[in-house]
This record gives sequence, structure tokens and C-alpha cells, in this order.
Amino acid sequence: MNSRAADVVRLLTVKGETLAVAESLTGGLVAADITGIPGASKVFRGSVTAYATDLKHRLLDVDATVLERRGAVDAQVAAEMAAGVRKALGADWGIATTGVAGPDPQDGQPVGTVFVAVDGPVRPDSGSAGGGKVEALRLNGGRAEIRMESVRSVLALLLRELANEHSGNERAQDTERNGGF
Repeated sequence: MNSRAADVVRLLTVKGETLAVAESLTGGLVAADITGIPGASKVFRGSVTAYATDLKHRLLDVDATVLERRGAVDAQVAAEMAAGVRKALGADWGIATTGVAGPDPQDGQPVGTVFVAVDGPVRPDSGSAGGGKVEALRLNGGRAEIRMESVRSVLALLLRELANEHSGNERAQDTERNGGF
């Protein structure tokens, strides 16, 4: 059992909130981890595996110009995927993965370049700015290791955001963790 996924399901259940997942390089692994946890049906709305670049635009409302200019492996694309799946599936939280698992580079990005994102509710009462956060990852290993570490990383990012919101702390504005690289 994945303890991060179990913690996500537990925290969302306690909060009475829901989650939607948008995946590219992970190909459904994030959704599988979450739905493998008993009680996930209380919080998990669904997922979109938009492996093809055009589906990121059509299904998740990622800006077509961004996709054309920067490619699918990009911080803004990850952020828009998380926001898009959250809106499309009517969830409180959206998370997303996009990147290059290999064996070859993609969109000018080397193997192991991954972006994970979370998009959450705006909560004026908690002092939280709401909105989204993106992390850039540079992962080593083979295809399977990169994909599994991407799953762990996006769930860890969501857990941090849920914990920040739960404690009422302002979200950190670390530019590297917000896509400012």
C-alpha cells in the first residue's frame, strides 16, 4: 500500500474535499495508486491521461500557443493541466504530471525532466492564496524509476499543500518550486 496515497485519501476525507488527476508520462499510475486505497471513492473524482500533446489542449484546456512554443514538458503546461482537470472533473484539488521518462529526449528536454503540479481552492478565510504550485524535477534512472518517482513527487507535493492549508500557513513563494526557473 502506498503510504502517500493513503495519506492523501485520509486528509481529503477528513476535509470533505475531492481530487482529480491529469497524467502524461505517468500514464495512469497516480490514479492507480490513489484508487488502490480503500475509501478512495469518497474523494477521487477521476483522471485524464492525456499522453498525446493535442489532448492536453482539447481535454484539459492547456493553452495551445504554450504547447506549440514550449512543448508539453513545461512548468506552465503542468500548472494548466492541474487547473484544467480540477475544473473539468469538478474537484476541489487537481494534480498533474508531465515530463520525459525516456528513452529519448522530447521537446528539447532531456530524459528525467519532469514537472508536477497541484491546483487547489482559494480559501480567503485561511489566509491561503489558493491557486497552483509547480515543481521541476530532474530525475535519474530508467523509464520505470522516473515514472514511479514522478508519482511519489506529485503526491508529496499535494500532501505539502494540504498540510499548509490545514495549518493555515501562507504558501511559500519559493520561485524554483513555483516554476520560476
